[in-house]
Amino acid sequence: MEKITNILSKKVPHLHTVAPESTASNALNQMCCENVEYLVVIDEEERYLGLITEHDIAASVISRNKQLNKTQVQEIMNNRLPVANTDYTVEKCMQLMQQHHVRYLPIFENFQFMGIVSSEDILVEAVNNRMQIFDTEMGRMGRFGVLT
Repeated sequence: MEKITNILSKKVPHLHTVAPESTASNALNQMCCENVEYLVVIDEEERYLGLITEHDIAASVISRNKQLNKTQVQEIMNNRLPVANTDYTVEKCMQLMQQHHVRYLPIFENFQFMGIVSSEDILVEAVNNRMQIFDTEMGRMGRFGVLT
């Protein structure tokens, strides 16, 4: 079974991060400028604290009636996501995400934050693997769709 580190290794190594003291308004602006759906919240020692998504910001404004420019990221970030470690398989990570109804999964190795894997990352990997299998089978077929 494929390890989750295979997906992590294909992602851009640069994390889109934000400080916990930043305002939700600044975080949303940063997400728009960087064209991302989430930011990793890290402290001054670059330790993982949580994740903030567009959904978290929208929910805080709508359900809690908070003002974006007066609300700090640390007040609305998600710091209760389940976590995985680098020896987890893709299937185990998918099960964990489904069980907890989350789209993002922080990955750790020996308590060191390694990155975030999203449900979209897993879906893209599954489609790519499926296409490779399909392409291999099609390459083995002759002109009339019969295996040669």
